[in-house]
Amino acid sequence: MAFAEAARVVAEADRAFHAWRRLGFTERAEPMQRVGALLEDRKDALALLMAREMGKPIAQGISEVEKCAWVCRHYADHAHSFLVPEELPSDATKSYAAFQPLGVVLGVMPWNFPFWQVFRFAAPTLMAGNACVLKHASNVTGCALAIGDLFRDAGFPEGLFGVLLVPGDQVARVIEMPLVRAVSLTGSSAAGRSVAREAGRVLKRCVLELGGSDPYVVLEDADLGSAVETCVSSRLINSGQSCIAAKRFIVVRPLERAFTESMVHLMREKTQGLPTEPGVDLGPLARRDLRDQLHAQVTESVRRGAVRALGGTVPPGHGAFYPPTVLTSVRPGMPAYDEETFGPVAAIITADDEADAVRIANDSPFGLGAAVFTKDRARGERIAAEEFEAGACFVNAFVRSDPRLPFGGVKDSGYGRELSSFGIREFVNIKTVYVA
Repeated sequence: MAFAEAARVVAEADRAFHAWRRLGFTERAEPMQRVGALLEDRKDALALLMAREMGKPIAQGISEVEKCAWVCRHYADHAHSFLVPEELPSDATKSYAAFQPLGVVLGVMPWNFPFWQVFRFAAPTLMAGNACVLKHASNVTGCALAIGDLFRDAGFPEGLFGVLLVPGDQVARVIEMPLVRAVSLTGSSAAGRSVAREAGRVLKRCVLELGGSDPYVVLEDADLGSAVETCVSSRLINSGQSCIAAKRFIVVRPLERAFTESMVHLMREKTQGLPTEPGVDLGPLARRDLRDQLHAQVTESVRRGAVRALGGTVPPGHGAFYPPTVLTSVRPGMPAYDEETFGPVAAIITADDEADAVRIANDSPFGLGAAVFTKDRARGERIAAEEFEAGACFVNAFVRSDPRLPFGGVKDSGYGRELSSFGIREFVNIKTVYVA
């Protein structure tokens, strides 16, 4: 797509916005409910498309599409209550905060959840009365076009949801366009810095959901079997290519050996193969260069003293496959400790006690999600609520996004929130109305 064509897509979105913004929530909800129904109807075909473009196992792709339908229904049902004007006391006869749409919002989205990342941005943004233009990752162009088809087939106004088929180096020019009023990015911390710099230069609001190196703290009173099963599931979802996947497993010393043995056993049992085959737990990574980068992180960590308890070698044959891998004796200064590992690599770190485990958990530039495992729920809640430096903190469960709950991070994991009532208010003008 030439840049002139991208400008035309943005202009069409802006034209559609001016009529869409004046519709009531009930009128907006009707096509949003229909797009949810279309997602359910087409989930098998859309899951196959994801498998072919970025390697997601079919069953996980179907679950992703079903979750997209959920977020559409959620905002169709609740957008009105989230954005009802809020009366505020003052010296006026009447004063309140009203929530009005901004205009065209640019979504810059990644390949790892090629439908969910888009819909969790688009559903609240559209229900708030805005228009959306999508710049998707170049390796999931088919998914981007399929999403555009879904909104069109559901009866959204022509042009209200536009797809930009432009390279990444054109994103700054799109942000500069006067008709683009805000931007939402899900991606790496480096991409977030770039988008924040460009958005800040032209004074446009942005929401950044960036990388993560989520710590999972396993305390001495944890239910070991349940904790290991949850940790393995979180580490391997989407073949380990998730910003909120568990990545650092911080285990207190009395449980270290048993936890490691159990994790190795469960990781070894997982099936890796073509994502279109039934019963596959892990497909290939999305690109060969990403597999090579992950292996370099493992190799360098081992060179610096980490121990391969499982995996850690590149298999022969075609495809960007990487085996489930467990590293022990992981310490600061190793990529497995300091960096985000985007693939099926688990780093086990030993802690002396609870305080040491919390210190290690927070010893990261990232702050997206965190989890703690303990039979003492009050203890776990205290750690989650008061001690972890992260945006989403879970007790005896793996970190996940949910349309009903705010989602986002701190530190190098970004800022702003998606989902829930907090997410829909990110891209509105919170306007004070004062009547004397």
